[in-house]
Amino acid sequence: MIKELGANLAVLTTLLFLYTQFTGRYALHQTSPLKLKLFAGVMGGLLANVLMFYSLQYGETIVDLRHIPVLLLAYYGGAVPAGIAMLFVITGRFLFGMTVSAIAGSALIIAVTLAAVWIARCKLTKTFCVFWMATAANMIFTAVIIYLLQDWSILTGLVPFYWVVSYVGVAAAFYTVEYTRRSQHLLKRYREESLTDGLTGLNNLRQFNMHLRSFSEEAKEADKPLALLFADIDHFKRVNDTFGHKEGDLVLKEIAAIMGRNVRPVDIISRNGGEEFTVLLPGCAKDDAQEIAERIRKAVEAHPFVLSDGSVIHVTLSIGIAAFPETSAAPETLTADADEALYEAERT
Repeated sequence: MIKELGANLAVLTTLLFLYTQFTGRYALHQTSPLKLKLFAGVMGGLLANVLMFYSLQYGETIVDLRHIPVLLLAYYGGAVPAGIAMLFVITGRFLFGMTVSAIAGSALIIAVTLAAVWIARCKLTKTFCVFWMATAANMIFTAVIIYLLQDWSILTGLVPFYWVVSYVGVAAAFYTVEYTRRSQHLLKRYREESLTDGLTGLNNLRQFNMHLRSFSEEAKEADKPLALLFADIDHFKRVNDTFGHKEGDLVLKEIAAIMGRNVRPVDIISRNGGEEFTVLLPGCAKDDAQEIAERIRKAVEAHPFVLSDGSVIHVTLSIGIAAFPETSAAPETLTADADEALYEAERT
């Protein structure tokens, strides 16, 4: 008994961990797309069938933790994935033979699925929701196993032990899912933070360099134009000194938003540090780059920047332009050429 249900528990947690590792970007939720719910339902049904192969057998009756994938799907995804998994469980159970136990087992999983879906829809805390799901499943199992075995010498040992293992299995399964989800969420956040400017939400210098290398290689291989804008806020230090860094941050965020509204969807805007911004323009010739730069410059110049106290200030941008192959002999020199062009723009 201990060996079989222990194997069920080990297989369950291992496969759940692997599943959540490989599908972390597509975590199941109640509002997930139908395709994801269908996929999760199929995978949950297959997992439940695997658990049946490690079952504890009493004649034609098999005991395992096949209900736990259904509980997970009902909690995270709702009726659709839970229902699909239920159908897989019923089909898999009948592969063991068309017996009274198989029919009773099918009735059990149907009842567990309906109860889990209903409990998941109740306005309960997560802990209570999971507890009542597990309790309902255990109660249904108890009723079915008493009907099938009718041997109290077995039942008095099996039922209490099953309840304990079932509770442990449910707790372990939900913990595994939550743990991997939290880990993946943190990893995603750290990855984004390493590539994103925390203030403006734009790409940071590291991400800019990655995009520049990628676009440079593409421009050389396909002989495509590539342009780069270097933009700097004129006299920004004066804004910080006069109004404070908090107000300066508001200006930076607003300029980032203005730039986003005045470039193409394919263009890459970055904040490379301080008041310096860049715009990578793939497939853009010099004349088109100048048009985009002028559009950004005019939009910033005309924009009223409202500070926290309600006062309004205006700022301007200086923008340097470099374009491969017109002004830069190679994509690798775009940064230096745009920086030099910015220096000339600031002087004028």
